[in-house]
Amino acid sequence: MTDCLFCRIATGEIPSKKVYEDDDVLAFHDITPRAPTHVLVIPRKHVASLDAASPDDAALLGRVLLAVARIARDLGVASRGYRTVLNTNAAAGQTVFHLHAHLIAGRELGWPPG
Repeated sequence: MTDCLFCRIATGEIPSKKVYEDDDVLAFHDITPRAPTHVLVIPRKHVASLDAASPDDAALLGRVLLAVARIARDLGVASRGYRTVLNTNAAAGQTVFHLHAHLIAGRELGWPPG
């Protein structure tokens, strides 16, 4: 999708500070971090939101979440704890309509969020 910011990042058209990549998933530092560690993990395939995902996307969604866990371990934040957030649609705070998981860590995170 040529007008999607994250699709353009996934193809390398727009540079990012990559943390992880494989054939299906790309992860990069958020440009407006909300914590010392704030990484966005996206599928390379365009899926607008979790609500737009289909049963055919189940394995891809699993790969995204497994990548979050791997990145948390690689960045050394897994043992202390991290939050994974999937904002779905505008009222929940989704501003880029390409499914993405936020990996947030490095400070105390209150509950409930937002």
